[in-house]
Amino acid sequence: MKLRTVLLAGLVLALPLCAGDKPGKWIKMFNGKTLDGWKANEHPDSWTVVKEDGKMCIKGHDAASHLFWMTKECTNCEFKAEFKIMEGSNSGMYFRTAFGPGFPKGYEAQVNATHRDPVKTGSLYNFHKNLESPTKPGEWGVQHIIADGNHIIIKVNDKVITDFVDEKNTFMKGYIALQQHDPKSSVFYKNLMFREIPPAAAAKK
Repeated sequence: MKLRTVLLAGLVLALPLCAGDKPGKWIKMFNGKTLDGWKANEHPDSWTVVKEDGKMCIKGHDAASHLFWMTKECTNCEFKAEFKIMEGSNSGMYFRTAFGPGFPKGYEAQVNATHRDPVKTGSLYNFHKNLESPTKPGEWGVQHIIADGNHIIIKVNDKVITDFVDEKNTFMKGYIALQQHDPKSSVFYKNLMFREIPPAAAAKK
């Protein structure tokens, strides 16, 4: 009887630990109406809410600017969005980045189909290069980022483009942000989603 009691107690204690291994719920980052919860580091007029292809989107255009989602910071998280990058344009999906002027200090998942920069969509900028865009300009795609400790995975349309371990642990916590790269660039984002994950969850995906 004593052994049975000990085993049952162990199971009860283990239940919260098992529950903690599950990712959090997906959070909608964009309400489809306004930029509530978002903050531009400069040139806020570079960001507008528009209808594109029948759906409400965040549009980046004109002067260089970065739009930060100020609701939560990413430590271990997933961030995904549908994007449409136009001909000759450049953008990016930042994560674990610090709010501040200029180009953010943090990880960037590149969004670029035909811009002169050879680093294309799906790259982890400055860490892992992809030189062939998985989408065409003016075409919708889905970029999905998984940041689990120093293990970074970037998928485009469910295909893994980057699978990188940053042994220097360069950026471990920070905000999510979108990039409006330059006055000649134009980009659209919709269905932006975020969720927290427990450590080592990416290895199970």
